[in-house]
Amino acid sequence: MEPLGDGDPRWVGAYRLLGRLGAGGMGRVYLARSDRGRTVAVKVVQEELARQPAFRERFAKEVTAARRVGGAWTAPVLDADTEAATPWVATGYIAGPSLQAVVDTDYGPLPEHSVYALAAGLVEALRVIHGAGLVHRDLKPSNVLVTIDGPKVIDFGIARALDSVTSGGLTQTGAVIGSPGFMSPEQVRGERVTPAGDVFCLGSVLAYAATGRIPFGTADSGFHALLFSIAQEEPDLTGLAGPLRDLVGACLAKDPAARPSPDDLAVRVREHAPAGGGTWLPGEVLAQLGRHAVRLLDSEDPDAVSGDLAPRAVGGAVGGAVGGGAGPSAPAVPSVPPPVVSGTPPPGHGPSGYASPVRPTVPPQPAYHSGHPGPTGPTPPTGPYPGPAPYAGHGPSWHSTPPPPVTAPYPAPNGFGARAARSARGLSLALCAALSALLLCVGVKFFVDLEISSELDEVSSSGFSGESTSLAASGLDIDAMTTASDVMLALSVLFFLPTVVLWLVWFWRVRANAEVFAPGQVRYHPAWAVGSWFVPIVCFFMPKQIVNDVCDRSDPTSSSASWYGPRRSGNRGLLNGWWTLWLTALVGWWITGEPWYEDGTVGDAEGTVALALFTDLLTVPASVLAILVVLRLTSLQEDRIRAGR
Repeated sequence: MEPLGDGDPRWVGAYRLLGRLGAGGMGRVYLARSDRGRTVAVKVVQEELARQPAFRERFAKEVTAARRVGGAWTAPVLDADTEAATPWVATGYIAGPSLQAVVDTDYGPLPEHSVYALAAGLVEALRVIHGAGLVHRDLKPSNVLVTIDGPKVIDFGIARALDSVTSGGLTQTGAVIGSPGFMSPEQVRGERVTPAGDVFCLGSVLAYAATGRIPFGTADSGFHALLFSIAQEEPDLTGLAGPLRDLVGACLAKDPAARPSPDDLAVRVREHAPAGGGTWLPGEVLAQLGRHAVRLLDSEDPDAVSGDLAPRAVGGAVGGAVGGGAGPSAPAVPSVPPPVVSGTPPPGHGPSGYASPVRPTVPPQPAYHSGHPGPTGPTPPTGPYPGPAPYAGHGPSWHSTPPPPVTAPYPAPNGFGARAARSARGLSLALCAALSALLLCVGVKFFVDLEISSELDEVSSSGFSGESTSLAASGLDIDAMTTASDVMLALSVLFFLPTVVLWLVWFWRVRANAEVFAPGQVRYHPAWAVGSWFVPIVCFFMPKQIVNDVCDRSDPTSSSASWYGPRRSGNRGLLNGWWTLWLTALVGWWITGEPWYEDGTVGDAEGTVALALFTDLLTVPASVLAILVVLRLTSLQEDRIRAGR
């Protein structure tokens, strides 16, 4: 890692930059920390790309999609501002060297059992990425980080935003996007890249990890010779043998249709991968990971000051945080204020770029991005800000009077990040009481409908033709029977409405808690936790997908990941039973339509009442299972909240 230069910002959004991790086609990547101390990697887009409207639109879509990917095998997207003058995205920082550094510098080619473990982790990462509708397109050793718990994939999906820059930018139609030596034939030819392209790149990465060299050409091969080798020649798999050679060879098939899918690969590597933990790495690499983590903990704010406002030295603390060596001395105080991305000046910082000894006392304000809770935003100063004004049209001007302080307390963290999970026990008890009342009402309605059905049946069995006899000529007390039906209908609506309201509030709460437990791993925007129940067709599948994610992320036994991804909760059977009955009852309610007394004949009325009885019978067990689901999910989250404290 390099220290920050004079042209680098000191803050990006709410994140204090510590040093520069690297640069690429998209922009620069920095090591940073949030106000609450979380270490993150912040990628700032190049200014040339930021001026392209098409790129901005695609970048925003990719960031939204990438939020769903964060999990066991990838770096989660934590925060982003795609509308800033210079767009940026913050991901979880993974404290581990790249596979390229391990193979080229720290250790050398990995043993076979480590390569199989690497394959298992990368296959699971691709399954998650492809499942979110993304294609990595640049899977290479420098984008694979090595940790004790397995490999982690970074920089996924965002590279697709470059496709939108088709004129006046950096990329033209048919241009090659990717890293030489780890590209697929489709990329070389400038064709559309599918998930099969990532499988080809996976084969190249595994060959490199096992042999220490790329399977096509050499490090000294010219660019065009390397591309020709990838597109036309067979890979050099010398040093690979047995099932591992067959596995890598299958991934490197020229025809995308001939390559195995990630699901097929998961089956093939499962029997060879080690049990997990740190046993997948050689001892020398484990020792290097420990030293890497210690250096990260020692990294300091490069512009922090002591009591006499003298700047701290950057050497060793920041320069050695990732790279492994001592960095150069801290640069002199710049003569111009350091830039601030997104137009949000840091609290207590003036033109010098160094911290003021007096910190503002305005309470921190929560920041939200696309429905995902993010870190606390920077605290505005108590007076006019003397530093540079924000970018035009982006954010408030700090030369004017700042907004009044927030008086409401911000929820304290409980071990799950910037925003605390909130107990849903009170809501669950109220909801269960409402469901119980509704269940009692449905039970009474069932017996009323049963009595009406019995009287209609007596008319049909007394010699009248039920199919043709009108209700008015049946001799039944239609007025009394109608009154009884209307009363039960009114009572059902009376109990049903508050139940719906409590259900939606409880469902939104447990979905928000699950997001705290596992950021970015619960499907769909939080608003869909309420809206999905009211959209036709969508209500048949989306709420179930959300509740599946909530259950899996709330269950401590399933929130941890195995070598093959996050486990499913053991409560899925309860959820499936409840959902099946709920959908069946919902269809019955829709089919029932008008009340029985709106039918013209006794026979038609009998059919309507029979359907109502069937729906009542389904509603009773569906309500019971709904109560059990509410109690179970609430209990799981209560356990997680207590454990977080």
